[in-house]
Amino acid sequence: MALALTPLHPLFAAEARGIDLRQPLAAAERDEIQAAMDRFAVLVFPDQPLDQDQQVAFARAFGTLDIGLRRAIKGPHRLKYDELIDISNVAADGAIAARDSRRVASMVANQLWHSDSSFQQPSARYSMLSAVALPSWGGETEYADLRAAYDALPETLKHELAGLETEHYALHSRMLLGTTDWTEEEKAVLPPVRWPLIRTHPGSGRKLLFVGVHARAILGWTLPEGRLMLSDLLEHATERRFVYRHRWRVGDLVIWDNRCTLHRGRRYDFSERRELRRTTTLDLPRTAEGSSSAAASAVA
Repeated sequence: MALALTPLHPLFAAEARGIDLRQPLAAAERDEIQAAMDRFAVLVFPDQPLDQDQQVAFARAFGTLDIGLRRAIKGPHRLKYDELIDISNVAADGAIAARDSRRVASMVANQLWHSDSSFQQPSARYSMLSAVALPSWGGETEYADLRAAYDALPETLKHELAGLETEHYALHSRMLLGTTDWTEEEKAVLPPVRWPLIRTHPGSGRKLLFVGVHARAILGWTLPEGRLMLSDLLEHATERRFVYRHRWRVGDLVIWDNRCTLHRGRRYDFSERRELRRTTTLDLPRTAEGSSSAAASAVA
């Protein structure tokens, strides 16, 4: 059955039906999903309750998996695969984590606008988030279209920003929120990286404004001037006209393209269980990941 798409926002994001993600993907199905991602950047697959094996297998069809901040943030991991990122307020023993724990601090940091793994090279391509348990209120995820945000910039500002580079740092968001007890070893695992402020999305060919909370400086500018500009650009990129808000249902699987979107979680009651599982692929050329047939066979 072909992929059926229903737009969810005037600019981007669509609901996707017609493919059972629990089954090994055929090459044609994978290609359909990638083409839809190039167009919509965010796809919502409802009624796709994936177990851990199925989610990892599905994600591997799209490339090499990334563990992101888990390289720097050590500790017990309660999920079956290192490549499954635990987006929850649940401790390693299965109980709800203490409010003053690093796990809850990490969930608070997820409420800042960011692109997964922009703090490393290669950064992330797709993130895939599966809803397992939800609180009684809140906990939505919002997505912002960085291509549309770039299109709406004044031409004079586009000219000013052209050719600039920004520095992205993994722990910048955590430090902004007051979590400063990082060891030198943790800080060294993911050193700052550089990215062009204006990038071109390889799938759609559209220019985009590559901002987010991991960006902490504009190279060649004074720190105060650069941070103020980054703040202004982030405010612009996340205006409501560029944002789709997803209200989760158990069994939802949402895929987004980190190369052209930002996202953030919304507030909820941390005394209630919220459990989602994320898989993320690295933005590597297909030649670096292996052939399409090799990627497909990894799912079988």
